[in-house]
Amino acid sequence: MELTEIQEITSKIKANVNQVLVGQGETIDLLLVAMISSGHVLLEDVPGTGKTLMAKSLAKSLAGDFKRIQFTPDLLPTDITGIHFYSQQKAEFEFRPGPIFTNILLADEINRATPRTQSSLLESMEERQVTIDGNTHTLAKPFLVIATQNPIESQGTFPLPEAQLDRFLLKINMGYPSREEGLEILKRFKAENPLEALQSIITVDEIVKMQQVYSNVDVNEDVLGYLIDVVEQTRDHDSVALGVSPRGSQALLKAVQVYALLQGRTYVIPDDIKKMAKPVLGHRIVLAQRIGVKQGEVDGVLHDILRQVPVPTESEKELVQE
Repeated sequence: MELTEIQEITSKIKANVNQVLVGQGETIDLLLVAMISSGHVLLEDVPGTGKTLMAKSLAKSLAGDFKRIQFTPDLLPTDITGIHFYSQQKAEFEFRPGPIFTNILLADEINRATPRTQSSLLESMEERQVTIDGNTHTLAKPFLVIATQNPIESQGTFPLPEAQLDRFLLKINMGYPSREEGLEILKRFKAENPLEALQSIITVDEIVKMQQVYSNVDVNEDVLGYLIDVVEQTRDHDSVALGVSPRGSQALLKAVQVYALLQGRTYVIPDDIKKMAKPVLGHRIVLAQRIGVKQGEVDGVLHDILRQVPVPTESEKELVQE
């Protein structure tokens, strides 16, 4: 698949999802970045901002399997992965696959489940496989987890540990719509739900092909150096207790390659790194526990880092690898 063909397909997906969502073009771009780069997404925002609707709209645009799990405190790991049960008719044990055997999995309110249940996703998100009763099952391709959580609720929730947060390529905050966007939402949903009429426009095979060629996007040596300088600065900043790991720098590289592609370019520029730094690196940084420093100030720390790290000065033509 040619890079230009990927641009055409992603433009169609964005237009399709925009039939349902209003004013979420940037969020759709980020979801496409995760899908094409084989990453996972954590959508965090207050209730009612369209997190679940966003996930459903993307899933309906793809001709693949979609499953939803409502995470609750009594949810068990086997409710996600599946179980072996004894069949009276066959007089033997059979495997009943859980909802994790799908292409797009919506993990709704993931922080309401216990840590034991949350950890049942770790192997599948990282290795695209599930081990049940000693047997390893390979998951279908593509496999994308879209998890949601509400940041304002603490009672009855179990915050995701750093190890699990690191499994998510992106953490996205959707935000409130503007007044004009709010009016358009009311008009669009006044008569009927446009999600019900949404049609799939891309096949599973096309997604897999896109995942195989995005790495052809060029990254100049100086731009690569800029990326690693940003990552290293997260480890040296005075307000940071735990900086971005090598896995995080690899995630940022994949994300900027796909993001450049979505912008119609076959090469990465420093602005791509600046754009993707917050959704890719923000949840991988742990701030120091000092007076006057809060975890919610990660955005400010990243802004400070991006302001301090020197940016390559080459022209766009020089940023294209020979």
